[in-house]
Amino acid sequence: MQDAMVTTALSLPGYRIVRNLGVVRGLTVRSRSIIGNFFGGIQSIFGGNITIYTNLCEEAREETYKLMCQHAEKHGRTQSSLCGMTLRS
Repeated sequence: MQDAMVTTALSLPGYRIVRNLGVVRGLTVRSRSIIGNFFGGIQSIFGGNITIYTNLCEEAREETYKLMCQHAEKHGRTQSSLCGMTLRS
């Protein structure tokens, strides 16, 4: 699946949706180790961006996106697009 064929919009400019092939999904649940949580706790004392958790969220979103595209390909949707994609944390 090409990244250009994945959108959060309900349509893809220049293309026409002719049928709905169903829902695809990707799910990732992650947690930090006790050491990671310790350093995250220290960062939270000083305020601002807690980079150890920000990085964890970014890695989880990237993995989830890849899993969603793999799920689409597994179900024979390789020539299709993904419209209405959402990511939630």
